[in-house]
Amino acid sequence: MRAAHFPPVDLKLRNSQSLRNLTRGHEVIERTFQMRIESPVPPWIAAVHRHCYAGGMEAALTCDFIYADRGAKFALTECAIGIMQGGMGTQNLPRAVGERRAKELILSARSFSAQEAYDWGMINTLCESGTVVAKAIDCANRIASCAPLSVWQAKKSIHSGLQTDLHTGYILELEAWHRLLDTEDRREGIAEFVEKRKPVFKGC
Repeated sequence: MRAAHFPPVDLKLRNSQSLRNLTRGHEVIERTFQMRIESPVPPWIAAVHRHCYAGGMEAALTCDFIYADRGAKFALTECAIGIMQGGMGTQNLPRAVGERRAKELILSARSFSAQEAYDWGMINTLCESGTVVAKAIDCANRIASCAPLSVWQAKKSIHSGLQTDLHTGYILELEAWHRLLDTEDRREGIAEFVEKRKPVFKGC
């Protein structure tokens, strides 16, 4: 699993930068976020506590799962300061909570609680104070115990399928399924089930 730290943006510094430097600096963010969305590697898990605003929330939304402390707060605040989302926020939030709610949250720049985010389906798990990182790591360990090729292909199938219609999505799923048939991990998985032992997956 992958994790990353996203430091707060220095708005005073940004306000003194030239348009060229702002654009060049933002290209790094753009590439990072797109890489995470399209990444074939095992899932990215965001562990959120305290405030998760603006670019930090956009970063969390590019992850596969979001675990959050019950006291965490979220907001996409860009419209309140004369800019707008540039880290896929206008794309990922509607996909997580629906178009109408996303418009309300983005256009009003209002903050919302972890409980609201959970109720709307934006976050996976609400965690008691001080446990969010451990919970996220526990999830990562469970995923890591599964066959890596299966995890990668299932992740790709889910993500790609949601970009298209149900029939085409099923075709993509079947293509992924066929790719796993002639793998050592598939044979190992069946063997461990029959022999009642722990599997040793090799990713091949």
